Amino acid sequence: MPFLLLIRHGENEYVQKGRLAGRLPGVHLNENGRNQAQALAEKLAEAPISAIYSSPLERAIETAQPLADQLNIAIILREGLLETDYGEWQGQTLKGLKRRKLWRSIQNMPSQVRFPGGESFAECQGRVCRELQSICSGHEAKDVIACVFHADPIKLAVAHYIGLPLDHFQRLSSAPASITALHIADGRANLVTLNYHFTLNFPKP
Repeated sequence: MPFLLLIRHGENEYVQKGRLAGRLPGVHLNENGRNQAQALAEKLAEAPISAIYSSPLERAIETAQPLADQLNIAIILREGLLETDYGEWQGQTLKGLKRRKLWRSIQNMPSQVRFPGGESFAECQGRVCRELQSICSGHEAKDVIACVFHADPIKLAVAHYIGLPLDHFQRLSSAPASITALHIADGRANLVTLNYHFTLNFPKP
């Protein structure tokens, strides 16, 4: 199976202001996000990447574009790499959502959670892993593939491949413009890098 670079999109105003963008259209990278995307392209300029796949949402495409330009590779859009369908929660503030009863389950028992009017974490995990398997089936084992998409889907995919129970996937991190690298061969997964990014931001108290 190819070497996978799972890249989260860069910062946007929803990330900066603590809002859940979900699948809302028209969410673009802010200035910091554009700088992050350019830094990613420069960091990966010498990487032997043979293909770049992206979620169809604008913030993912805008993160992938500088890398695609750097390597002269076309971006291939894949619906299966879409953000989690947060249903009625998208567009709302995290501060407000944390007051809801469902929030505790999201953090502690996500395997039991379905977002109101949206999908469950289990459905999201299955969708993303099927998409990654489909992408990999079109490549050789020696290939390096970049997939630019979203935090929860990246963490859910990593949890699946390393055998981490779904209820523990929130223990993983995926910062804006971070790189997570997976190598899967002979039926075994090796998490090479998790949440590699260029600055370390400490959580606010």
